Amino acid sequence: MAQLMAQPITTDAALHPDHQALLGRMFEVALDSVSAELCLPAHLPPPASGRRLVLGIGKAGAAMVKVAMRDARPNTEAIILTRYGHSVDPTSMPPGVAVFEAGHPLPDERGVEAARHIVDAVSGLGEGDELLALISGGGSALLSLPVDGVSLAETQSLTRELLLCGASISQINCVRKHLSQVKGGRLAVMARPAKVMTLAFSDIPGDDPALIASGPTIADRTKLADARRVLDLYGIVASDNVRAALENPANEAPLPSSPALAGSTVKVVAHGGMALQAAGALAAAAGYKPVYLGHDLEGDATELGTVHAALALHHAHLGGRWALLSGGETTVQVNNPKGRGGRNTEYLLSLAFALNGAKGISAIACDTDGIDGTEDNAGATIDPSTLARAKRLGLCPIDALHSNMTYDLFDRLGDLIMTGPTRTNVNDFRVILVDNAVGADILKPRFLQ
Repeated sequence: MAQLMAQPITTDAALHPDHQALLGRMFEVALDSVSAELCLPAHLPPPASGRRLVLGIGKAGAAMVKVAMRDARPNTEAIILTRYGHSVDPTSMPPGVAVFEAGHPLPDERGVEAARHIVDAVSGLGEGDELLALISGGGSALLSLPVDGVSLAETQSLTRELLLCGASISQINCVRKHLSQVKGGRLAVMARPAKVMTLAFSDIPGDDPALIASGPTIADRTKLADARRVLDLYGIVASDNVRAALENPANEAPLPSSPALAGSTVKVVAHGGMALQAAGALAAAAGYKPVYLGHDLEGDATELGTVHAALALHHAHLGGRWALLSGGETTVQVNNPKGRGGRNTEYLLSLAFALNGAKGISAIACDTDGIDGTEDNAGATIDPSTLARAKRLGLCPIDALHSNMTYDLFDRLGDLIMTGPTRTNVNDFRVILVDNAVGADILKPRFLQ
């Protein structure tokens, strides 16, 4: 089971402690359902005839490699590239596993160093060898090796602008793939003539493996012109070097029809829908009727909160007990570059505004990797008393929302969810509970004890 922690939940006569308990348990069950321990073993290939190189790239990379190397043959090597703090205990790994931790969401020198090490290892594979790529979200920033003529500093600056402008993850990755030596299938090309198999944990709406970590082993369907259009759409003024790279035909990614990718296979083995189904089963056992709104929702976080409030109020009018479940990856309009918060806390505060203290409705929204935005929380919870409690503390929720300071507001309320690195990543997890409560003693999660 996932080990979770949270700040103490404030007690208040208007709170629904049973809702809080069930929401916490649903998040725990969701995380467990998409763990490497549960999702990966059935999909691992039989031992290779030659050498096998295992790459674990992304926030789930360390946990995935740990499972893959459990009964590995002596001719198996492994490299892990994950976010700082998202690795596993080195003593739990067999000897010879190389571990790199690097920057996220902005790439850094350590990521470039790791990418060069990975390129050298992959390029050394031969006939009869195998590359087993275990890919998960976060890899786009972590695996950073800019094309010739573009510096790391230019990549960092462009990434920062893309993150702040509200571009979707597919748009951001389109640009990143065309400025990289290793993304968009290029790593698989380097592995020739070795066999390439990719197993992925999806944090992408739609679960397109070509977009997960910018698809280092998956053919790309976008073009340089698509990347240029993204920059034009958001009015991003890129450096001369970046513009030149996006005009250079040499930086087109290999097509799906490329002979260099023939025989390469891919399978998504964990995604947000699995997490929602597991949580929905728990809700059903507790007497709530699950309603699945989709695990691939995109759009502005505050707008989605308003829409979901309307759905919650509609179900409250119908009577009965409901659990509205959703996932995906929303975007945030950044008004304050120094703000502290993330898309899940902005979604929740918008939801709270639109609900306006409606009785019997509580919610949770968290990122399954344990990090909402750039802070140390996975997300937070709201209940009918959220706005009233904020007012009593002298807080201004509308200012917090407009200035991207939602972390501080939920911190003061004591409603942040703190998990630490979960070592999985299937995007955001959201549940709105409507109407009656359930037995908190039976369902109370460890992080509320």
